[in-house]
Amino acid sequence: MAKPKVMIKEYKVLNGSRESLVQQVGDGSIIKRFDKTPFPLKQTNVVCPHFLELKWAYGCPFDCAWCYLKGTFRFLTTGTKPVIKDYAKIGSHTKRFLNELTTPEILNTGEIADSLMWENSSKPFSKFIVPLFEQQNGHKVLFVTKSDHIGNLLEINPHDQVIVSFSLNADKVAKRWERGAPSIARRIEAGRKLSQASYEVRIRIDPIVPIPQWKTYYTNLIDQIFTRFVPARITLGSLRGLQSTINGAADKSWVKYLNESSNWGKKVGFNTRYEIYATIIDQLKESYGYEEVALCKETLAMWAKLGMDYRKIKCNCVW
Repeated sequence: MAKPKVMIKEYKVLNGSRESLVQQVGDGSIIKRFDKTPFPLKQTNVVCPHFLELKWAYGCPFDCAWCYLKGTFRFLTTGTKPVIKDYAKIGSHTKRFLNELTTPEILNTGEIADSLMWENSSKPFSKFIVPLFEQQNGHKVLFVTKSDHIGNLLEINPHDQVIVSFSLNADKVAKRWERGAPSIARRIEAGRKLSQASYEVRIRIDPIVPIPQWKTYYTNLIDQIFTRFVPARITLGSLRGLQSTINGAADKSWVKYLNESSNWGKKVGFNTRYEIYATIIDQLKESYGYEEVALCKETLAMWAKLGMDYRKIKCNCVW
């Protein structure tokens, strides 16, 4: 079998420089760079560093009301039902990447799937992919999940090239719109166990929804996290919706919170988003001395208003 070709492309990165980076491996069905967001120029443009996806599967077993997969996969007969790709092809493309590329990258396994959705199967993905990454020390694999199925991860050693990121929300929001997903307490406990086992554990609080008394619910979430463990990094994102996502959603009750446009769909109003971010960032700094915070799919204007430098972004999907 011929080795898949590694395709390189020149990208303009957020600090303004140009870099030659991997665009995809082979046909791009397994490893491909997420580059759908243009270089931000206007104040309403969102900031997103272009990261690599490891597309081992697609779909998700959970039923979050605002899941963009419902729009992305609206034409598939499987809908958002989990579909796992051929492990032989995943292995071939991943090995090719790991063996040939020297510039350190993080490969995100959770952009179009929940990274831990296959952990109860006879061939759990973690036990297949982690050993491949542990054969080198330049690149890392990122698991992004709402699951608490971490038993396999706790059995894997070494795991120096692994990052696990848990997607969290205020408890009231999760109970209302993240149907089928484990409770917030269970996700946090899973994060604590992995952190204790020396995994790098990150947190995504996204999408933040400005429900009544949001300040109480989200500050409580921060306290809930920090009483269990200290995340390596926290990325904040507010509710947003591409039109395809909105069209594909059965429960549209969350859409009422969206009243502003960006180049990544509709968003919560600017002033409300600012107040939310400022509240959480201030709490993290004042209560916990914590400053490893970034924003997800946020506009240039918001980064500036918060006094944060988007060119130095350290968000969930990158180094």
